[in-house]
Amino acid sequence: MRLADAAASWLRRFDPETAHDLAIKGLRAGLAGRRDLRPDPRLATEFCGRNLPHPIGLAAGFDKNAVALSGLARLGFSFLEAGTVTLRPQPGNPKPRLFRLAQDRALINRMGFNNQGIAGFAARLAAVDHAVPIGANLGINKDGADPLTDYPALVRAVSRFADYIVINVSSPNTPGLRDLQAVERLAGILGAIAAGAAPHPPLFVKLAPDLDEAALSDIVALALERGLAGLVVSNTTLARPASLGGAARGEAGGLSGAPLFARSTRMLARVRLLAGERLTLIGVGGVGTAEQAFAKLRAGASVVQIYSSFVLDGPEVIARIVDGLPRLVDPYGAVSLAEIIGRDADRLAELAP
Repeated sequence: MRLADAAASWLRRFDPETAHDLAIKGLRAGLAGRRDLRPDPRLATEFCGRNLPHPIGLAAGFDKNAVALSGLARLGFSFLEAGTVTLRPQPGNPKPRLFRLAQDRALINRMGFNNQGIAGFAARLAAVDHAVPIGANLGINKDGADPLTDYPALVRAVSRFADYIVINVSSPNTPGLRDLQAVERLAGILGAIAAGAAPHPPLFVKLAPDLDEAALSDIVALALERGLAGLVVSNTTLARPASLGGAARGEAGGLSGAPLFARSTRMLARVRLLAGERLTLIGVGGVGTAEQAFAKLRAGASVVQIYSSFVLDGPEVIARIVDGLPRLVDPYGAVSLAEIIGRDADRLAELAP
């Protein structure tokens, strides 16, 4: 067993947030080691102007303060997304606020954008080696926020140091944040960024998986109209499937992990059908196997992010997914992932949520 995998097993003995904090400290100290993956050449893909050896990256939420990016890059991820970070530091919601549902392969969190603020975040982005692309996930403070002022200020702060930027208007744990997905309000935010924070790296918006069909169609139309690079599909869900068996299933917050897979993949496929190839889609939600990652690609994702499976299984999940993808590509006779992306969107758009 590799040192990092042994450490992941040891960390599961602690409560989830303590385990997370210890993992961040270990990564900062370089204790997680290095994994040199040798992906099948067919897995190479292009993302935000960078050539990636494979499509598997880390979702926002793990390294909120951009303190462990070097250690994370050595684990084999092809790209990383840091944050969510807000303009001013904030402690987040009261503890406990992170819960494992191990039998469901899921997590529930109500962290509340706990972070150290944009100033230190931007400085750390500037100092880190961008050997892999690094995205900055941006949100607004719980108190005293002005979205039309704060989002442009956040974008300005990281524009010189991020490879791409994600506007987070979909976390369920900041009161009123999801209201910003309403097309009129989102249009105002994007207009304010265009007026006050251009030029900037490729810009994405992260969506909630609980949007209705009409709202989803309106947002895709707005993204195309305003020239967004793409969308991140999706954030955590407020839904609670009847199948959940974990003792923490009734806790408030956003549900992530395996129970989110069908809902988020269905939404991803529907976005692909609406946008075609005009938007770059980042697929996230419930991915823990090569088959699930491949389904995201077939639904329309250019790249795929993991979070809960990384927390639950440790770094070995990265190699497990990357090493498992080639056998799934084989039956398609594809010479590159470009031939796979969106190939089955019409069928996957009909998945039961």
